[in-house]
Amino acid sequence: MEFQHYWLILKRHWLPAVLVFGSVSALTVLTLAIQKPIYQAEGRLRFTKADTTSSLTGLLDGKVGEFDPLLADNNPITTEIEVIRSVPTIQETIDRLHLKDADGHTLKRQDFLDHLKLTSTRGTDLLQVAYQDRNSELTRKVVDTLMAIYLEKHLLDNRADTMTARKFIEQQLPEAEASVRQADIALRRFKEANHIAALDEEAAAIVEASEDLRHRIAEAQSELASTNAQSTGFSQELRMNPQEAIAAVSLSQSPGVQQVLTALQEVESQLATERVRFQDNHPVIKALNTRKAYLEDLLNQRIQQTLNRPDYSVTHNLQIGELRAALVGDFIRNEVKSRGLQSQVSSLTQIQSAYNQRISAIPRLQQQQRELERKLEAAQSTYSVLLERLHEVRIAENQNVGNARVIQAATVLEDPIAPRKSVHLLTGFMLGILLGAGTTFVLEASDRSIRTVKEIKTAFRLPVLGIIPFQSKPQRWLGMGQSSSSLIVKNTPTSPVGEAYRKLQIVLTDCSSKKVPKTIVITSSVPQEGKSFVSSNLAMAIAQLGRHVLLIDADMRCPVQHKIWNLSNDLGLSHVLTETAELTTVIQALSENLHVLTAGKMPSNPAALLESQVMTELINHASIHYDVVILDTPALNAAADVLMLGKKADGIVFVARPGVVDGVSATLAQEQLERSEQPILGLVVNGVQIEHEAYRSYYTSPDSFSDSDQPNYWKPTIAKNPENRDAA
Repeated sequence: MEFQHYWLILKRHWLPAVLVFGSVSALTVLTLAIQKPIYQAEGRLRFTKADTTSSLTGLLDGKVGEFDPLLADNNPITTEIEVIRSVPTIQETIDRLHLKDADGHTLKRQDFLDHLKLTSTRGTDLLQVAYQDRNSELTRKVVDTLMAIYLEKHLLDNRADTMTARKFIEQQLPEAEASVRQADIALRRFKEANHIAALDEEAAAIVEASEDLRHRIAEAQSELASTNAQSTGFSQELRMNPQEAIAAVSLSQSPGVQQVLTALQEVESQLATERVRFQDNHPVIKALNTRKAYLEDLLNQRIQQTLNRPDYSVTHNLQIGELRAALVGDFIRNEVKSRGLQSQVSSLTQIQSAYNQRISAIPRLQQQQRELERKLEAAQSTYSVLLERLHEVRIAENQNVGNARVIQAATVLEDPIAPRKSVHLLTGFMLGILLGAGTTFVLEASDRSIRTVKEIKTAFRLPVLGIIPFQSKPQRWLGMGQSSSSLIVKNTPTSPVGEAYRKLQIVLTDCSSKKVPKTIVITSSVPQEGKSFVSSNLAMAIAQLGRHVLLIDADMRCPVQHKIWNLSNDLGLSHVLTETAELTTVIQALSENLHVLTAGKMPSNPAALLESQVMTELINHASIHYDVVILDTPALNAAADVLMLGKKADGIVFVARPGVVDGVSATLAQEQLERSEQPILGLVVNGVQIEHEAYRSYYTSPDSFSDSDQPNYWKPTIAKNPENRDAA
């Protein structure tokens, strides 16, 4: 599609386009006229990675309020923008300033957000806070209040972390202290239960003492062995054991025992002497035996008393010499020494065993002690850290910890940001142009009618006999009261329309063909295409050339010719066909060369009358007495009359009007003509608006038609045959 086609579309629908453009433009101007100026206040916030106060004090490693994103590719300022847009911040700003809408109600949060603009300058740590409203002072207050509320919440949020940490530490501190106390008690009880003062020193001392004991035991055992050997020698020499030797020494040194023993020895001596002299039954012997028995009993008593052993019996001599006494003394001393060494060895061995048990238990005790000490140390470390952190958190809690600063208070822009009249006007005009053009093309797309001569040629594929321009300003002429648009050939013969009809009649009647059509059927695809006006003006144009013309109104369903010529329709074609009137009495003469046969009263079955033999005879009779017979018939798609009359005539002239006929009707008419094989003379395009055509001069020039546009009357044009159609 070329540009000129679009231009023609705009020309055809210029009125809706102008209305749309005018409405949009007027609405734009009206909107600008009634719209109040809108002001904008701007403030700026600066963000830092961490709070400088916390960094300088060094508390909590300077990480209080640190400004780090959770995700590596996330911009922290974007997060802060959403914090500013959050419900608590916005609602507190609205409540603090008592913001109202146009109806006096509390401003809704969404309406507030619609006027709020938060922008992060690319490549910087700055955030611009802007608010728009018709009240310039209000915009400044809103921006200042919003930034102040955000900073307050920002500080509270940072303090909230330290407050939470403080509360947590305060909750954990008693538990940590109790853990220290429990660990300390457990270690103390462990040391008390295992008698530990300094386990490592004790272990070293025990090892050293144990080694010394080992040497001492070895020495004592060696000395004991020597003493035992000496005791054995003394026992063999004295032929007594240590107990016997001790008893012998004790008895020999007892005066009572020795006195009785001396007396006993004397009695025994006397008894031995007297036995020499006397018999055993002699009284002296008996007396001596009695005394001896007495002394023996007394001696045993004295021995038992001395030894304190009632079961001791004397088996050795109770009197020993000095040498044996010395040997017994050495034996006894050696035996005592042996027993002392044995006791020493036993005692040292027991001590060594206790040391060995302690040494074997020390690793286990050391492990348990280390575990308890570790627990105590961990508990003390935790307790110390918590105390230190509690001190730091309490100090940090009282600091103004924050990494956001106001670097520009709210400032109202000098000029209103809206409305921008030039931009709005330009936008309104452009929108009006676009909507107007869109309306034009929508109307064009929804309009299925054929608009140009070129489209009609393409749709009907018939040779164009003539193009009748559209008469835009009809003029009245005196006498008959008819408009010049009806009989233009008669009333305005010099107009372009009159010239077009004369050119059409020349094409039909004044050609070099061997056979000129005398009976012509004029029809169209749909009603309202002007076939009746074409018929009347064509008849007038032919009559003006001196030819006898009969114009028959064969449209008995909706006759028009009697209205065009202002004639009576009481009698007409229907009466002739029903043989209720004579043809000569019904035909009405308008001039010497032009006669008209009106349709008459509408019969019940017009198609049957037109198909009758009477109609055939009427056409034959008229063709004999007139030079040209023109039949004005109904539209082809409205009735089948055309197909009946076309067979009785020399040819059919098809009238098509741009803007009335549509593509569907044109296709349907073309298909009917092809099926019926009607003789088609050509196409007359009626009511053409020259200004809507691409080539105006072609349609207005008298020499617009070339020889190729002339119909071939020697052979009827059959639409079904493309070769015949092209030849025509």
